[in-house]
Amino acid sequence: MLQDRDSLGSGPVLIGIGSNLASARYGVPLSVATAALAALSSRGLPAVRRSRWYVSAPLPAADQPDFINGVAEIETTVPPATLMDVLHEIETEFGRQRSVANAARVLDLDLLAMGDRIRKDHPTLPHPRLHLRAFVLHPLIEVAPDWRHPVLGRTAVALLDLLPPGQRISLLAES
Repeated sequence: MLQDRDSLGSGPVLIGIGSNLASARYGVPLSVATAALAALSSRGLPAVRRSRWYVSAPLPAADQPDFINGVAEIETTVPPATLMDVLHEIETEFGRQRSVANAARVLDLDLLAMGDRIRKDHPTLPHPRLHLRAFVLHPLIEVAPDWRHPVLGRTAVALLDLLPPGQRISLLAES
């Protein structure tokens, strides 16, 4: 049986950043996503690397605006649950309102992975759907090309190759 390895683990701490609604304070989704990086840094979670920004269709498909997505590697030694609390605080400060699953949102910060840690409780590590999402895998490859999914044993490149076609994603020209 797979055991939690919360106290073990090494490798990058990866945060997914997404936005598909404008903010009164920060403006368009690209500006929101960029401001989220600054918010992380102001809380002692500086990005040591970040991907370029991507434009992706909502997943699952929905009648809402496209997302701006990216991935940042941050430096931290805080426990996963504490980190999730900080991510949720930032989302709330940016105006995120939680309603129904997969709703349009000003800001979405996902704890994707903490190196090779495996956790079954909250927060689940690695993120339980990261291997199914092109909008996560493309930018993750830029930030941590050698990262290997600790449960599936595959690199992000290999996971991307396994995705079925049809997830619309493109590199944002200004990134």
